[in-house]
Amino acid sequence: MSADLVTPERIAETEKLIRPHIRRTPVMHADMRDFGGSALPVDLKLELLQHSGSFKARGAFTNLLTREVREAGVVAASGGNHGAAVAYAAMRLGVPAKIFVPSVTSPAKAERIRSYDADLVIGGDRYADALAASEAYVATSGALAVHAYDQMETLAGQGTLGKEIEEDLPEMTTLLVAVGGGGLIGGIAAWFRGRVKVVAVESDGAPTLYEAFKAGRPVDAPAGGIAADSLAPRQVGRLMFPLAQRYVEPPVLVTDDEILAAQKALWNGARIVAEPGGAAAFAALLSGKYVPAPTERVCVLVCGGNTTAVKFG
Repeated sequence: MSADLVTPERIAETEKLIRPHIRRTPVMHADMRDFGGSALPVDLKLELLQHSGSFKARGAFTNLLTREVREAGVVAASGGNHGAAVAYAAMRLGVPAKIFVPSVTSPAKAERIRSYDADLVIGGDRYADALAASEAYVATSGALAVHAYDQMETLAGQGTLGKEIEEDLPEMTTLLVAVGGGGLIGGIAAWFRGRVKVVAVESDGAPTLYEAFKAGRPVDAPAGGIAADSLAPRQVGRLMFPLAQRYVEPPVLVTDDEILAAQKALWNGARIVAEPGGAAAFAALLSGKYVPAPTERVCVLVCGGNTTAVKFG
């Protein structure tokens, strides 16, 4: 099945379908002085305010609304955010959900999944382990598997975020996007198709797209770092990779310390509570790993906020 099937037309149709079920998230206009930097203007797309705390709700609803869900319900493997999104969509649509997560999943994400009445199962130490456990369950149960990133419906759903950003920011020239399995950046790339510069940002502890670019195909990569519960699959998705090769800039790698600094800066400068994966794209700009040209109008996608980094009481 070709990634060319994820067309702008398909994404636009998907957006109409899922619009009643998702939030249109806001854009914050700022400049880097708010975060201890220069006067560089920056727009922040606050997708961490989406249902279930991340962009993943878009792909989850797309899967559940366009594919046959049997009596056994749905099953997903996830570092946390995808599982929360599938659990949320299943709860809202009245179907059972079983979610497999690795032991590195943050307590905030595990608690969110449970809060949506899903059956949560710890399946190994890393995402790949949880995926294998979920596949074994699908083979015996007949439940519908909803892949976190390597699924056409998932790509089309995440691509609706690109459409929304373009409508919000028609003057944008550059979009910074964090990468794990690549469903988000793949869907966004499928929407823009080169009309804007899409810059991939990865944790240097989990450089899946970086290694795939070097090899010319998806290959195994390390799966560690501070953002391992959202940006550390074993490989980038095969369906998104041709889109990345055509429409995505080579990945920028950021360190754990740079991601942590970005989390702190977003909190101190704008009271934005981003998880590590959600702050990774901003880390590229804050650290100077990505330096835009004077003519660029930059948007940073803050894609997730499922964290206990800020505690109250």
